[in-house]
Amino acid sequence: MERMVGTVARGLLSPIMKEGDNIAEIVVDTVLKASKVEGFPINDKDIVSITESVVARTQGNYASIDDISKDIVSKFGEETIGVIFPILSRNRFATCLHGIAKEAKKIILMLQYPSDEVGNPLVSIDELDDKGINPWTDVLTENEFRKLFGYNKHPFTGVDYIDYYKSIIEEHDTECKIIFSNNPKTILNYTKNVLTCDVHTRFRTKKILKANGGEKIYSLDDILTKSIEGSGYNENYGLLGSNKATEEKVKLFPRDCQPIVDKIQSMLKEKTGKTVEVMIYGDGAFKDPIGKIWELADPVVSPAYTKGLEGTPNEIKLKYLADNDFAHLKGEELKKAISEYIKNKESNLVGTMETQGTTPRRLTDLIGSLSDLTSGSGDKGTPIVYIQGYFDNYTK
Repeated sequence: MERMVGTVARGLLSPIMKEGDNIAEIVVDTVLKASKVEGFPINDKDIVSITESVVARTQGNYASIDDISKDIVSKFGEETIGVIFPILSRNRFATCLHGIAKEAKKIILMLQYPSDEVGNPLVSIDELDDKGINPWTDVLTENEFRKLFGYNKHPFTGVDYIDYYKSIIEEHDTECKIIFSNNPKTILNYTKNVLTCDVHTRFRTKKILKANGGEKIYSLDDILTKSIEGSGYNENYGLLGSNKATEEKVKLFPRDCQPIVDKIQSMLKEKTGKTVEVMIYGDGAFKDPIGKIWELADPVVSPAYTKGLEGTPNEIKLKYLADNDFAHLKGEELKKAISEYIKNKESNLVGTMETQGTTPRRLTDLIGSLSDLTSGSGDKGTPIVYIQGYFDNYTK
């Protein structure tokens, strides 16, 4: 019978993983058991994706508020610190802010508006228009912001992040001043010592600050790049990609990930004879069209993946062929013509009309988004995703 199903993504139930567990063995065992119980085969070019959270957990890659504080003090001393462009998140930044503020004497907190880097809103763009405020040029104090826009809670979390972040800083008897600006240079009017907390624009932000008189300039990926008295760390991303673990600790983005994916691929090859691609994924790279929140708060979608996942899709648009090259055909003739076209397509279709409308993103970003949506971030209990048919096309 003719095949009727294309790509399939399965969230696999796994044991709860803890520090010290052998993640490669757990992943391989879970995949093989799922294959047997659910009755699906293991094929070449299948994909196993593992959420970064369980990788970091098995590594014990955690750091405390005290660890963060010690590294901040080593870099800034007792200087007033400008903390700029943080993501508005209890999970992503609040615990880090405790560590930043714990030993500081004064913090100038500069928030982006109308929303943070990934779309969490402080105020709507329509309200800015109504008040005649230009977010690219206008700098607002906390009092000015409140007089213009009042008190607005996040639509999903119900948190007023201005008050929330201010309360965290002041909890440590640290003086706090809040301003609102989208121009990195604004902070230099208050202090030359800046911790920039943006994720994907951090290199540009640091460059601007250093070129305009900044002195001690760091970003979150400069904090905890090495162990502080036995703490976890990440030499590439520091605090970027961290999540709240407890009230006193954060789980850092996993490190040394490439040996893990290579090991899992090798073990599956040994046990099944098949070459399965493997990746570790964090946030997917997609945007909520209603809430306007961009999911990607991690520094990358995938910190490690096997070689078969390098590159971008090389696909043609079926509807383009059906409406143009083969508009005169129907039924089996159309199916045969398109199948032959796909079989004989060029190895690099970049720039050709046949590709218009296909997704021009890296495979790991696409597969990471699929995996993130499949596993979810709640209580599904499926940190391992098994994907089949992703590299198939109409001819298969």
